Amino acid sequence: MCAAVKHEDGVVKLSDGSILKLRIGIIDAREAGFSPFGGVDIAVKVVGGIATKEVPEEVRKLVLNKPLPLPGPEPPREGWEILDVKEYAPAIAEEQVQTSKGLFLVTVKAEPVMASRNVNYRTEFNEPIYWLNWVYKISWKPLKGR
Repeated sequence: MCAAVKHEDGVVKLSDGSILKLRIGIIDAREAGFSPFGGVDIAVKVVGGIATKEVPEEVRKLVLNKPLPLPGPEPPREGWEILDVKEYAPAIAEEQVQTSKGLFLVTVKAEPVMASRNVNYRTEFNEPIYWLNWVYKISWKPLKGR
């Protein structure tokens, strides 16, 4: 049994002045054996995605009159440039999970590690295509007295 407790979108500021929103969600979290962390191992399945929050006008001008990418299972292969992640606030999701050892709070934080953009194409919002790589930090702790 899982019960959602907390959800915070992450904010990622890039070196081109754009700001991305990173959102994650816990799809499943359940007991999966023993661990030294409270006596239970909790397997956690997480998904995430990004959206643009702000794109400077000078960056939008770079993709003016550029085509939309062709639909397909992967992004275009040419035109990518790496950007620096200048600042970020992690995306956070928390759920309570009932286990054989009692109720636990599972916390997942997603932190960006790499960013890239493609100005050879545009999105339907007339913005470059952004790509972000992030890592999940998963932890859990028993909830005493609950």
